[in-house]
Amino acid sequence: MIVPETLIRTAEREDDDVLAELDRVTWSPLHAVLPAPTPPYEPFFDERHLPEDYLVAVRGGVVVGYIRIVPPTTLAATAHVRQVQGLVVAESARGYGVARALLRAAMEKARADGAVRMTLRVLGHNAPARALYASEGFAVEGVLPGEMFLAGAYVDDILMGRSLTTG
Repeated sequence: MIVPETLIRTAEREDDDVLAELDRVTWSPLHAVLPAPTPPYEPFFDERHLPEDYLVAVRGGVVVGYIRIVPPTTLAATAHVRQVQGLVVAESARGYGVARALLRAAMEKARADGAVRMTLRVLGHNAPARALYASEGFAVEGVLPGEMFLAGAYVDDILMGRSLTTG
């Protein structure tokens, strides 16, 4: 069996419908802090979520994942930092290194944009995501115990980060 290569590219406005659908079908309390999407569905892109903020993964001509990387604030003091604010991979593409490819491409893009640091937040019960981030050099920099109340349980909010100038 020939496994298609993963291509990573910047999102385009035309990806709106496929990314919105990907968001809907991958929604899970393992990683989502917002309720499951319900009709009428909002567009994926809006004035705060621009195509240029996203990298998408394409396998066999099909968009199978995305990562959003943006400055964490509008402050000049954090202009050197990029933050992962969403990483999604279609069920059919899991196990092929798509999330890792997206994360690595995001770090390269951030470096190219002049960033020297990358941060993210991940739910404490999301062991697969935490393991991926740790394997890519992210360290736990803080824990907000019980910060989220999801599906009837308190869940820790884990803050992770890494330098983009080493490793």
